[in-house]
Amino acid sequence: MKIGMFFNRLSSERLKRYASKVSVAARFLAARVFYGRQDASSGKNPLKKETVTIILLPNDSTRGKHFMIPLRAYKAARYAAIPLCIAFLYVIVDYSTMAVRVSETYKLQRENTTQKIELQTLSSKIGELEDTVSKLRVFDKKLRIIANLEIPAANNNLGMGGATDEDYFLTIEDKKEKLVDKMHSDIKQINLDAGAQEKSFTELQEFFMKQASMLTSTPSVWPSRGWLTSDFGMRRDPFTGHIQMHKGLDIANKAGTDVLAPGDGIVTKSSVSPYLGRMVEVSHGYGIKTTYGHLSESYVRVGQRVKRGSKIAAIGSTGKSTGPHLHYEVVVNGISVDPRNYILN
Repeated sequence: MKIGMFFNRLSSERLKRYASKVSVAARFLAARVFYGRQDASSGKNPLKKETVTIILLPNDSTRGKHFMIPLRAYKAARYAAIPLCIAFLYVIVDYSTMAVRVSETYKLQRENTTQKIELQTLSSKIGELEDTVSKLRVFDKKLRIIANLEIPAANNNLGMGGATDEDYFLTIEDKKEKLVDKMHSDIKQINLDAGAQEKSFTELQEFFMKQASMLTSTPSVWPSRGWLTSDFGMRRDPFTGHIQMHKGLDIANKAGTDVLAPGDGIVTKSSVSPYLGRMVEVSHGYGIKTTYGHLSESYVRVGQRVKRGSKIAAIGSTGKSTGPHLHYEVVVNGISVDPRNYILN
């Protein structure tokens, strides 16, 4: 009885397990049949997944490597690769554009640095020219004061100016262009002032050359050595005894003593006069003439140029004379003046 009950219980447990296994197998088979129908309807092998094989063949080896990727994963990767490729191409193009812009920026920076140095050098030279013109203007003014000449109106508008409110809103290129325009304007002004200064210096040069000529032409030395026997002014005439004007100086010395030109000039007379005997007249320009009388000899001719210190005649006693001496006159603008006023030695 017990054995039968045990057998019955054992049999029932086994039956349950068998039934469970049969149930699982049935479900598996049912699933196989279901999927098999689905795959059969699509014409595909129901027991095999669709895959994509990727084969890598290296250059140095005939043996390659292959990878199997599910078709769905391949399709998903392919669709995902399109935007990735587009993004990659965009990054490459953007990087290339940025590299070109950076290169151009560096190039512009170098050019700007070079131009800045050149502009600074040019500005420095313009400043030096302005200083030179300013010093020349001051020197010109001093010379004109010394020469008692009129001082022309000077244009002092060199290198003036500064930043305005609108300059802060200008770009670098606009500021550079404005600076270049200002430099051109300054250079133009310097050229104008330099031209005016050159004209002024030419006038001063002519004036001082004229003054130098006047100084060398002025009868400022004694025409001969000797003793002063009669001065300029009123005196008693040695022949008539009457008081009358003596228009020159009488310098006594032995006959034949040299008579020298007291200044540069041109001989205008070389003749014989009843009163002065043999005489010479020299025009020194600027309205000044000198006369030499009672000469024994004349060494010059009319029209001859003479220099200060050159020998023009010799002392004698020709004409109305009481003995060997030189009668010396200085005439300024037709009026006889005291020769002592011009003699410096």
